[in-house]
Amino acid sequence: MTYYIEDLQPGMSATIGKTITDADIVLFAGVSTDTNAVHLDEEFGKTTPFGGRIAHGMLSASFISAVLGAHLPGPGTIYLAQTLKFKAPVRPGDTVKTTVTVKEVVAAKKRVILDTVCKVGETVVIEGEATVMIGNKPA
Repeated sequence: MTYYIEDLQPGMSATIGKTITDADIVLFAGVSTDTNAVHLDEEFGKTTPFGGRIAHGMLSASFISAVLGAHLPGPGTIYLAQTLKFKAPVRPGDTVKTTVTVKEVVAAKKRVILDTVCKVGETVVIEGEATVMIGNKPA
């Protein structure tokens, strides 16, 4: 479903979930060229404060884009800005649940400000705020 500026109200939200696999991490490393050993080498990961391998933070953050572009507001959404605070690691096998919630609708500028949160269980792993541009309903 596509929401237009006229459809949106503060408090509206959408959530998706994705379990992080080893393949996801390897593929993200290939696409992003971020081959940091903390993501790809379990033995190296054990020497870090995380005590093991972790997923790329931006892999989990990319799920925010998935919610915005496919669910709320949906197709046609243009990402303008995003703040991110990385709060906890995500490990292979974790399921990341990503929720976006409409915080403010600026109809005159066709902008929407949304709170963005990624959680593993009850633990917040990423929080932030997105600003997107969306259109009016077609005439």
